[in-house]
Amino acid sequence: MGFETIRFEVSQGVARVTLARPDAANTIGLALARELAEAALRCDEDRAVRAVLLTGEGKLFCGGGDIGAFAEAGDGVPTLIKQITAHLHVAVSRFARGRAPVVAAVNGAAAGAGLALACAADVAIASDAAKFTLAYTRIGLAPDGSSTWFLPRLVGARRALELLLTNRTLTAQEALEMGLVNRVVPAASLVAEAEALARELADGPTEAFAAVKRLLLLSPTQGLEAQMEHEAHAIADTARTADGKEGIASFLGKRAPRFKGR
Repeated sequence: MGFETIRFEVSQGVARVTLARPDAANTIGLALARELAEAALRCDEDRAVRAVLLTGEGKLFCGGGDIGAFAEAGDGVPTLIKQITAHLHVAVSRFARGRAPVVAAVNGAAAGAGLALACAADVAIASDAAKFTLAYTRIGLAPDGSSTWFLPRLVGARRALELLLTNRTLTAQEALEMGLVNRVVPAASLVAEAEALARELADGPTEAFAAVKRLLLLSPTQGLEAQMEHEAHAIADTARTADGKEGIASFLGKRAPRFKGR
């Protein structure tokens, strides 16, 4: 499948996924949502992919849903929105539950579903020029894209509710202080820093990273003993992997590990 609204490339274990509708603020219409889901599926199935870097082309990260397309759909907009969210939510789920860590490089404004994509990434690095807003209720709509799941887990329920009700716009520094992003860097160095982190993760123990992601997704719904049982199985399973054996051997040999993602 060729892509028209995103750019997708894999190099040295890193899949780079770029939202590529800069003239439309990288907004998510049906085509982009469908292609993002396909890219997420490729990342999930390709064992050569050991990290994912998600960013936007141009000055914005993602302006959210394609409101122009909503308007053009007229009375058919509820159907269109359900079609878009069907693909968008598959993409978010695949990225969140996939084995490869996802790094979001937020190069500019992240609004609505764009903010949700940043929240759903495993690590988010923001340009100091980035801004963040939910914006859904500003146009009379409810949120989507996983924002009501990830946002309260990152910033707390009360702050999440405030952001969703008031549509307050956050600077990159405010987003950092709230816990929406992990790091803020100068715009000129964003790509280099995000790529360096993605490459570092791609060189790591991929199956152990996958276990970390699974355990953290499980933990909010588990009791203590149940979660520890999941942990016991996960650490035993990763000890069986080639990377687990390499990690133990390198520790005892007092050398840097050479992980292969297996």
